[in-house]
Amino acid sequence: MSKVAKDPMEWEVLESEYLFNKPWLTARREHVKLPTGAEIQDFYVLEYPEFCNVIAITKDGKFLMERQYRHAQHLTGYEIPAGCVEDGEDPMEAAKRELYEETGFGGGAWRHFMTVSPNAGACTNYSHTFIAKGVERLSGQHLEESEDIKVVLMDRDEVLRLLQNDEFHQAMMAAPLWKYFATNMDGE
Repeated sequence: MSKVAKDPMEWEVLESEYLFNKPWLTARREHVKLPTGAEIQDFYVLEYPEFCNVIAITKDGKFLMERQYRHAQHLTGYEIPAGCVEDGEDPMEAAKRELYEETGFGGGAWRHFMTVSPNAGACTNYSHTFIAKGVERLSGQHLEESEDIKVVLMDRDEVLRLLQNDEFHQAMMAAPLWKYFATNMDGE
């Protein structure tokens, strides 16, 4: 049986210490050794839950967008429905749950679209994007106490204009939207 070779660029962890552990963020300090032999005494790693989001399109071709305030950046902006993947939860099921809770929409045909790292230099998590076509309103919103989300239906040109004007502030949402429009030039 052959052994898979270690990545020659991988850093060796000599010591790892958790600094704090909260439900939405865990931080640890690591002492690491690089392949060059150099050592970094204090390299910080942030552990976040996995993220999910969805480009949701209604049966009549409208894009389901959200407008909400984000306190860390002190701004209100447009987003696609998104949230955290619970421990042990399938990312697509999490995206379906978040879409329903935040907008009251559901159903449609779903497929995985892309997975990216929000910040591979410091964070351990990934953001999983799905496309849902043919969604429809099933109920009202089911928001958490900290959420104040306005649901906005937009046509393709409106979404593209917002992208071109940098109105989507979260890279994990702008990147999938740009990819969607780049790979669906025919207006599918």
